[in-house]
This record gives sequence, C-alpha cells and structure tokens, in this order.
Amino acid sequence: MTRSSPILFAATTNPGKLSDFAVAAAQSGFSVEPLPQLREIPAPEENQPSFEGNARLKAEYYSRFALQDALVLADDSGLEVDALAGAPGVRSARYAQDSACEPDAADNPRLGWLGSNAVDVRNNLLLLRQMDDVAQRSARYRCVLALARAGTTLNTAEGSVEGEILKTPRGTGGFGYDPLFWLPDLGRTMAELSLQEKHALSHRGRAFRALLPGLSQIVR
Repeated sequence: MTRSSPILFAATTNPGKLSDFAVAAAQSGFSVEPLPQLREIPAPEENQPSFEGNARLKAEYYSRFALQDALVLADDSGLEVDALAGAPGVRSARYAQDSACEPDAADNPRLGWLGSNAVDVRNNLLLLRQMDDVAQRSARYRCVLALARAGTTLNTAEGSVEGEILKTPRGTGGFGYDPLFWLPDLGRTMAELSLQEKHALSHRGRAFRALLPGLSQIVR
C-alpha cells in the first residue's frame, strides 16, 4: 500500500472490525484507517430497524466530524438466527443488555470458552439459552457498509456468511458470536479459523469487496 492510496476513515474502534477492513482493502488500492479522535465524538443512538439504516446513520453522522471531503466508512453488522425470526439482528452487540441476561453458577458447565470480553460472554450465553431444544439452527452473519462524505451517504454494500449455531462453543479466536458460529463447509467455527481464513470469508470483507466498484467511481 502506498502513501498515495485514497484513505477511507472507518467509524469504529473495534480492533476486529478494523482488522477485517484493513485486510479486505489490502489489494484494493485503498487504505482504511480509524477516524481520528473517534473516541471523543459522542456516539449516535443506533435506533434504525435495519443494518442499512444504522450503517447510513453512523456514516452520515461521523462524516460531519471529518475533514472536508474525507470519506467515512461505517458498518452495521450482526447475527441473524432463523429460528429466532432473525434475532439478535441489529441488536447483536446489545442482545444480553436488552434482556438483562447475566451468567449464574448453573451456567458454568455449559459456558466453555466464550471469550474474555464480558459483553460477548453474556450475548453468547443468552443465545445458548434461547436456542435450548431448537432443532433448526441455521444462521448468518450479515454486514452492511455505508460510505459518506459531509453528512451524505454516497454508497452502500452488504455481505453475508451462512452457518449454524452450535450447542456448545468451540475455538478461542475471533470475537462476538464466533465460538458458536459453525461453518458446515469447513467443519469449524469462526473462532477456530486462522486470521487468514477468517478474513477471506468475513462478512465485512465481502461487503467491502462489494463496495469497491462504486467506490472506484466516487474517487475518480
């Protein structure tokens, strides 16, 4: 990547997301960097009912804080479980918070490894509870990206990865629901993949690649 590569400023501080974007952009002619001073900007309320709505909301909002003509990239992504009518969906990051779900002693034998992040542990635990005795376990990770400049959305794109929800977690990599997200074609969970494997099929990577044709037109 050269210094002259056009820069997209990502409106996220999540290291997993930033890594996905950086790898997806590596051969694209663009570079992805965190939006400067993002932690100092009050976060908007993500109150839209769809991934696209929230992605647009964030991209437009944060692009108003960026330098003139800067391109700001925002995503909304999450897990959709068919047996739960698409939940947790846009509430994936706040799934347990919405339900006030907390682990207790009875949960210890089933937790296995659910990550070191307390929010991830609670979210995965609630998903396990909701999926008790559910036979149909198909699910997908979905991501919608929005690109904005000066408060206006210029383009959107989406990507997804199909899988199933396990009854017990497997793997120690990744974040979010990765230990429970089984990929039948690979015979592993998202949390059991190498970084290279995960980046190759990431829903964020797929969304970014879908964004590229329109992006090339924007920066001409």
